[in-house]
Amino acid sequence: MEQPLIYLQNPPQHNWLIADNSHQFQAIAEQLYLELTEILKQRHTPPKIILAEREPVKFLASFLAACAANCPVFLCNPDWGTQEWQQVFELVQPDIIWGVGSILHSALSTSHSALPTQHSPQIMIPTGGSSGKIKFAMHTWETLTASVQGFTEYFQLPQVNSFCVLPLYHVSGLMQFMRSFTTSGKLVILPFKFVESGQIPSIQASEFFISLVPTQLQRLLQNAELTQWLAQFQTVMLGGAPAWKELLEKARFHNIRLAPTYGMTETASQISTLKPDDFLKGKTNSGQILPHAQVTIRNQQGEVLNANQIGNITIQAQSLALGYYPHTWENQDYLQVDDLGFLDNLGHLNLIGRSSDKIITGGENVYPAEIESAIRDTQMVADVCVIGVSDKHWGQAVTAIYIPQDANTSTLEIKTLLKHKLSKFKVPKHWICLEYLPRNSQGKVNRQALQQIAKEFLHNHPSFVTLRKEK
Repeated sequence: MEQPLIYLQNPPQHNWLIADNSHQFQAIAEQLYLELTEILKQRHTPPKIILAEREPVKFLASFLAACAANCPVFLCNPDWGTQEWQQVFELVQPDIIWGVGSILHSALSTSHSALPTQHSPQIMIPTGGSSGKIKFAMHTWETLTASVQGFTEYFQLPQVNSFCVLPLYHVSGLMQFMRSFTTSGKLVILPFKFVESGQIPSIQASEFFISLVPTQLQRLLQNAELTQWLAQFQTVMLGGAPAWKELLEKARFHNIRLAPTYGMTETASQISTLKPDDFLKGKTNSGQILPHAQVTIRNQQGEVLNANQIGNITIQAQSLALGYYPHTWENQDYLQVDDLGFLDNLGHLNLIGRSSDKIITGGENVYPAEIESAIRDTQMVADVCVIGVSDKHWGQAVTAIYIPQDANTSTLEIKTLLKHKLSKFKVPKHWICLEYLPRNSQGKVNRQALQQIAKEFLHNHPSFVTLRKEK
């Protein structure tokens, strides 16, 4: 696919972007590009740019200008706290800051290194924020467009129209821009809160893809009108966090053309997707591997496993990041991730859970996703996360942190139902009731925060937690 400068010089059709102040996109991009070219005349190295614009049109125009000028650009969340920003500034040591309270800050340094080549890492996408440690996956225009190419080939589309409600600094939002912009499709940008309140622009939804995380899908399906609206979309991509069985069944009941996906920042979004027709027929896995990627399942010794054997997921992809800033990976041919899964006889990817989330209790391996699914199936909880906490007797004790559907729901009722669904060692030993679970903007639970909550709660109330609702 063409380089960003070509797109800047030959913009898509006039009405491709549907957002507030969309008419300003081209002018802002061109102006910032000219400013950067003037700066480059005075320097031997391109300036490192932090991009934290709140306004979507300004964000995308700035992003395109930085890419066209071949400047390293670090995509950032303007709502990060002091601690996160301190991490970022120490890591990046930026020359230019765009955004962050509409303040344009320049601290140009003098350097005499050689200019980067056309294929050097220049697009840094944040990841790992929910763990408390922000890092940037190093991408290029080529890795991002490789993902687009795999997407369009998989869905057999000449152009992609996207309805974006996800943050643009995150790979899930950015790739919606990339798909639409580089294929001359349309892009609608609207905050999710507007969609949830019914403030929706008039579009032909059947021509659009929309991407959601499970918690967003859950909230839309609670509204009959929004459920009908969602059912009109060509495809509803679902990713960012594991979806639970009840949610998938509800979407299928309402004929939502859902496409559960698997991917990550390091792979420039999805590398496997279940097609909507397969989802509506009852399949619930992560679908086939996209054309630009290959997936193998390996054991701990690195040996490739056969179909239906569970092991670590290993990914080869043209969209693979080059490393985490500022270090490139020694082996860029493949990435072995923390996720466990298997490929079935049709080559569809089935996820089991994260290896690091695995709980070892009394010598038995327990995967939180299985227990969370069983708890949700009781229909007695609005949300739940299962973790392992240190235990002198068991090594780790399975612990459920949940939000009840009803204030009068007792843990004894839930546990009684679980006895018929799970082995005894899988039934949580501790139950902690909260008003909400800490999740990031992609719907992922902050397990680190829950570990701290559980540690403090169990220390202060060693017997109260499991007994207080069983009376």
